[in-house]
Amino acid sequence: MTDTNQDGTQDSKVTAEKKSPKSQKSPASQKWGVKVMDSGFCMLPSLLLRAQRRLHLNPTQLAVLIQIVDHWWEAGRKPYPSKKELSQRLGIGERQVQRYLTDLEEEGLIKRVPRYAAHKGRMSNMYDLQGLVDKLIELEPDFREAREQASQTRKKAASLGGLQAARSS
Repeated sequence: MTDTNQDGTQDSKVTAEKKSPKSQKSPASQKWGVKVMDSGFCMLPSLLLRAQRRLHLNPTQLAVLIQIVDHWWEAGRKPYPSKKELSQRLGIGERQVQRYLTDLEEEGLIKRVPRYAAHKGRMSNMYDLQGLVDKLIELEPDFREAREQASQTRKKAASLGGLQAARSS
């Protein structure tokens, strides 16, 4: 591929910046690097991580859930990673994955939806994550309130510090 430089000469090299100018400038690419971000990324609300205990998730359950979320690319299309893939990604057995999926389902965070192919029979389950979304929506006001209270406490402490310094002079 050839590019034309500003002076009209031909340049046979296409720089990474010209290949993906948007990813070069993104805050995520600046933090993680373009090559890492070009490998893909997963949209994950911070509230999921902050609410781990409130959602009754142990670290491995959270890891399984994050792996499922990594396959959820569109709102209207449920993810469907196989237990085998989840097992390989997490370095645990398929039976363990099955148990963690059961835990997540019992907690109301996921719902397994069977998938069938017309000529092949049973396929990997789809995972409906609406329960997780609903629980995060339910928890969000508590976390927002705590964040606002912490902000007010910091502002109050900062203003008291300034008043105390002014009084002592």
